[in-house]
Amino acid sequence: MTASVRRLSSYYGLEMKLQGIFPPLTTPFDNNGDVYQAKIKYNVEKLNRTALAGYVVHGSTGESVLLTTDEKIRCWEWVAEYAASDKLLIAGTGAESVRETVALTNRAAEAGYKVAMVRTPHYYKGLLNNVAAQTLFYRAVADQARIPVIIYNFPQATGLDISADAVIALSEHPNVIGIKESSGNMEKVMRMIRESKPGFNVLTGSAPTLYPSLLMGASGAILAFSNAAPYACIALWDAFRAREHEAAMDWQNRIAHPAVLVTSRHGIPGVKYAMDLNGYYGGPPRLPLTVPCPEAKKEIEEGFKDLKGC
Repeated sequence: MTASVRRLSSYYGLEMKLQGIFPPLTTPFDNNGDVYQAKIKYNVEKLNRTALAGYVVHGSTGESVLLTTDEKIRCWEWVAEYAASDKLLIAGTGAESVRETVALTNRAAEAGYKVAMVRTPHYYKGLLNNVAAQTLFYRAVADQARIPVIIYNFPQATGLDISADAVIALSEHPNVIGIKESSGNMEKVMRMIRESKPGFNVLTGSAPTLYPSLLMGASGAILAFSNAAPYACIALWDAFRAREHEAAMDWQNRIAHPAVLVTSRHGIPGVKYAMDLNGYYGGPPRLPLTVPCPEAKKEIEEGFKDLKGC
């Protein structure tokens, strides 16, 4: 690790607490399939009025794998321009190679992002599905990144599940400060919280298990669901912080079914449709993803009927 990275790690590193609710912002497209700058501005300025902790730009929910590099950079710049000053900006910068991941990460740093969220490389999963390969990738990225790195584990999409052993080992790196764990594996979450280096941030990516994860010691959450229902997620977070167990459980029960609808069942098109229902701009996804069918829309409408304005 270079001296400059060590200095950045000392300043940002494990002293940075990633607490609260972060939406992985959707990417608005117009009817021609182009990135819709005006709707980015609309959504971000509307979300600025909430108590969300910050924004993740180009996670899976942002359809990052369907965007060009130029589009990613423009979106980073636009969100940084429109975001309120109290919102922590996290850039999704994961790519299959160390070289491209580092280049994207440092470009995001130039745009004002404070943390990089790096998904597990997975195309050559037969060669990468082991602790040695996983730790090598993240250490190589973190050594060269100008901002702190959090691991992004989403095995439902990538087909590769980074092991708890790899995460625990990586928590010792001064520039790897956390993980977004979207597997929903509560036993794994517990072990990472228990055995990782003190100060390592474990954030859940699963709204259906949000409250249990917080009770176990998760520092916060990066939730696709919070694009459509930010106030419900914030209310649960606030109840947890105030140790109001009954209120937190009530919110967890209220969000459980609609969260499943717009994540595992209907995915990004479902999230976007729920946003349209709740006063944000969701709009169409980018091909090959398609808008929900009428039956799916009806199911989402029913699931969100008690979350209007939430």
